[in-house]
Amino acid sequence: MSRRVAVTGLGAISPCGNTAQDTWDGMLAGRSGIDLIERFDCSDWAVRIGGEVRGFDGKAILGARSVKRMDRFTQFAVVATDEAVADSGLEFPHSNPERVGVYIGTGIGGLEEILKGQEALANSGPRSVSPFFVPRLLTNLAGGTVAMRLGARGPNHCLSTACASATHALGEAYRAVVLGDCDVAIAGGSEAPMTPLGLAGFMVMKALSKRNDDPKRASRPFDLHRDGFVLGEGAGILVLEEMEHAKKRGARIYAEFLGYASTCDAHHLTAPGGGGAERCMRLALNSAGINPEAVGYLNAHGTSTPANDANETRAIKTVFGAHAYDLMVSSTKSVTGHLLGAAGGVEAMATVMAIHSGSIPPTATWETPDPECDLDVVPGDARQHRVDAAVSNSFGFGGTNASVVFGRLDT
Repeated sequence: MSRRVAVTGLGAISPCGNTAQDTWDGMLAGRSGIDLIERFDCSDWAVRIGGEVRGFDGKAILGARSVKRMDRFTQFAVVATDEAVADSGLEFPHSNPERVGVYIGTGIGGLEEILKGQEALANSGPRSVSPFFVPRLLTNLAGGTVAMRLGARGPNHCLSTACASATHALGEAYRAVVLGDCDVAIAGGSEAPMTPLGLAGFMVMKALSKRNDDPKRASRPFDLHRDGFVLGEGAGILVLEEMEHAKKRGARIYAEFLGYASTCDAHHLTAPGGGGAERCMRLALNSAGINPEAVGYLNAHGTSTPANDANETRAIKTVFGAHAYDLMVSSTKSVTGHLLGAAGGVEAMATVMAIHSGSIPPTATWETPDPECDLDVVPGDARQHRVDAAVSNSFGFGGTNASVVFGRLDT
């Protein structure tokens, strides 16, 4: 019999709040964390808004000595992991550390550290570059740092697949538990791209919303007047456990991790298309062993760009057929912005909580119908509705796609 996987712990840091509960409450209330950027001066730029993590002090939480070795994205990952582990009730060091894996994805990694290192080199020469420069910038050091703190000696992987990074990390962690490579997996993603270069890079691609005069409603997934995504930052971490391992210790189980799939469009560097999203959702449902009609909620990639939202809507219609119009489809990016490689972790948390709580987060900023995006996007307010199975989608540049399926535990 195949090993089953339980979700037993949740942790998150986002523009909506510095804990999973605060983030979830913000999503349900439609309370946007998007505002004018404060971390650096972009007052004369075409884009001046973003989803910043506010009130986060890594030194106060982790200690100055520890933070000296960590880029901001690693700090987010560590703090979100600490929350998820505490929420799960697991004790570390674990009695069998070789059976604990860590899978934390990021799209960019230590971008802030790269900028600091280059500035030091340019201004004062090579001896001024920090000896922690390389450890702070490497994408796999978030997972490596988490593993060292927990004493986790099982598989340790960093998935870097642009905006699908966290969802791929979750999916690969799920597979590792199913296949018996580990009994516990810490999985998700972290990202800290809120730097001048990070913002400028996406801005010159014309990917970002320019709604500077209305930041709280700038991210408008599936709305006719959407004009681009809003750059965000944060982390989302889930604790996954082999089902009997979780039950044996009396763990609270939020949901069952039912299935996962990954595909590539092989179509375009940045534009969606080629049928990869459709195939990914179909394969994920096949992996979960459920029919499309069993799904009650879908947390969409829903970036607020004209191309993504229309393509994702078409893909959902193709996969779910007539049931697509009975399906609740919302984008929590309406209040968090787009957390890039961390997005899938925070959105998986929201998907699990929708199943666990029976509350569906809205697409809070939706106002004007788009004929190309004509599904039930849960506009306005959160909705109370029992959900037995739910899907979370993440699609990234390079045509990479990931979908995960969660379900209410059948006791």
